[in-house]
Amino acid sequence: MLTMSRREVLAMAAMGALIRGNARAQSAKRAYQSRNRAISSLTTPAAIRERQRWVTETFWNLVGGMPERTPLNARTVGAFERPGYRVEKVVYESQPNFHISGNLYIPTVGRPPFPGVLYQMGHTTNGKGDGTYQRCCQTLAGLGYIVLGFDPMGQGERTYYPGPVPSQSRLGADEEHTYPGRQMLLKGITSTRLQTWDSVRSLDYLASHPLVDPKRLASTGQSGGGTTTMLLAAVDDRLAAAVVSSGNTENVACAHFNPPGATDDAEQDLVASGPVGFDRWDLLYPIAPKPLLIMVSQRDFFGTYSPNYLSSGIEEFEKLQHVYRRLGHVDRIAWFSTPLPHGFSYDLRMQMYNWFARWLKGEPRPLAEEPVVPPESEETLFVSANGSVVQSFHGETPFTLNRKRSLTKTPIDLARLLGIDDPGAGASAITVGRASYHQTVVEAVEFPAAPKVWVPAWLYQPKANDPSKPLVIVLEPGGRNAWQESGLYNRMATEGCVVCAPDLRGIGDMTPEFSRGAARHARPHNSEEDYAWSSLILGKPLAGQRVTDILSIVRGLLTRPDFARRPVILAARGVLTVPAQFAAALERAIGGLYLAEGLISFRSIVETEVYNYPLGNFVPNLLAHTDLPELVVSIAPRRVTLAGAIDGAGNRMTPEAVRAEFSSMANIRVLPEPAWSPSDILSA
Repeated sequence: MLTMSRREVLAMAAMGALIRGNARAQSAKRAYQSRNRAISSLTTPAAIRERQRWVTETFWNLVGGMPERTPLNARTVGAFERPGYRVEKVVYESQPNFHISGNLYIPTVGRPPFPGVLYQMGHTTNGKGDGTYQRCCQTLAGLGYIVLGFDPMGQGERTYYPGPVPSQSRLGADEEHTYPGRQMLLKGITSTRLQTWDSVRSLDYLASHPLVDPKRLASTGQSGGGTTTMLLAAVDDRLAAAVVSSGNTENVACAHFNPPGATDDAEQDLVASGPVGFDRWDLLYPIAPKPLLIMVSQRDFFGTYSPNYLSSGIEEFEKLQHVYRRLGHVDRIAWFSTPLPHGFSYDLRMQMYNWFARWLKGEPRPLAEEPVVPPESEETLFVSANGSVVQSFHGETPFTLNRKRSLTKTPIDLARLLGIDDPGAGASAITVGRASYHQTVVEAVEFPAAPKVWVPAWLYQPKANDPSKPLVIVLEPGGRNAWQESGLYNRMATEGCVVCAPDLRGIGDMTPEFSRGAARHARPHNSEEDYAWSSLILGKPLAGQRVTDILSIVRGLLTRPDFARRPVILAARGVLTVPAQFAAALERAIGGLYLAEGLISFRSIVETEVYNYPLGNFVPNLLAHTDLPELVVSIAPRRVTLAGAIDGAGNRMTPEAVRAEFSSMANIRVLPEPAWSPSDILSA
């Protein structure tokens, strides 16, 4: 009968599903508890005001700083009239030459000044042209509000990655936000910052209109528009009321954290917010005690958002409701839910109309029924000639704005930037199994890398010990199981080397299990992308977690007396070349690097509009401090081999182009192809 020791059981857990979410869950738990302590102290108006100030200041710090207010350069390029209102087609600039396309709905009956409503669009590819969103703007105008509906970043006439039709994205609305948002991270800013500033400047335009009462300004939106309403509420005290419909009202660090947590597109993921105890519901604290209505779809927990969507939302609503009670205005906050799926359905729209009627116009009687109004064609609403403000007005895009953003590099502790957990004196290599193959012995080992995280690996050793031969750590994007009995690892071991082939976090047997909850949500979110976003939110970049794993492996192996004198070579392929370079910069015991088909620089990503590289290796604000070529040069005199390096678009570079990236070639060898053989690796 086969029996297993407790250590062997733990090793299998390390290779399976039991431990993979624990480190992330612990980070989420700490953030949740820290925030709860802060919220529980809001017992006086003075404490609440201080928290509101802290939220606004912390938000701008997290997203990359408040931009400069520059001229809007607003102009009206056309208009048309319908019964009860007219529509002006307007364009203005939230940043220099960065155009926003909008439609201003102005009542033609009633007496000005009118209350103003900033209508924020959800993630429809046609933005302000969506039929439901048009209906809301038309109805509000008919009820006596001036309404500004504008295209969000990457939608409608602000599509930045167009297909055959300029106003139709080839990426989709969500990825239009996230694709440039990843590039922004490398320069220390975010898609959140851009979208929030678009909302602030749109409110500037609305508030400055001569027919608008600047003391009666409101914002509303569905889904992504609900979330951008939350972002605006965090930073702009001009809002007199707000309605958030099906926004992302789920905290990431919440009770019963469900890895990877509530991740979404780039502007909704508040990078590094976990360590400071900031989460999505904090966005709504600055608006208190002004009228605030939160509306949700009861079905959203089933697929649109994560299983914690409703429970987290209700819990956090009650905390904010307590703040309103402390301020003496508990009647100004409300929660409404519909059993219908995600969408700005009729009952939600009616709640929105009546909330604004009550608090912006003082009307005691609710609207009985929404009028039936036909939507306009998208082309009728266009402010540009062909449905593209970029093409018509020769404007900037998020990519070009980010590429132009200048940085002055400053020194920084690389380990702190990466969020490294230093294994320190706790480094070890624990053998949990052993097998034999001709001239080699194969051990199953594990390395304690972080609390409740063990990194599994195969360790190939020659039966004839030769301590002059190197210890080679091989990092494969497909994981340690990409081996055969007569394959690379055994061949190097047969030549006298010790070879360690691990699975780093997120790879091979360390791939996360599916989260609990609806399969419709769990399947698409069980991706490295979502786990990378979750890691960034919780202050532990995935790249840094993998560096922690590598350092734990190196130091753990070197605790074994039979390995201590061997030179160490770190060989990596593809995406693992980046954490390998970070690890070598931090660990002097790594004597040489062999990098096959690795990224040449992160600068090449921010300079490439159509880049091709995964988020898992992105480190926020990296380019303000260093880049891969600088790290490689700093590793000298240790040797680094670059075999078949690629640029930000994923294209193979010529050796001449590779050499041009480096200020010194003293310790660098360049190979034209990503060779991956014992002779190539051992020559590193």
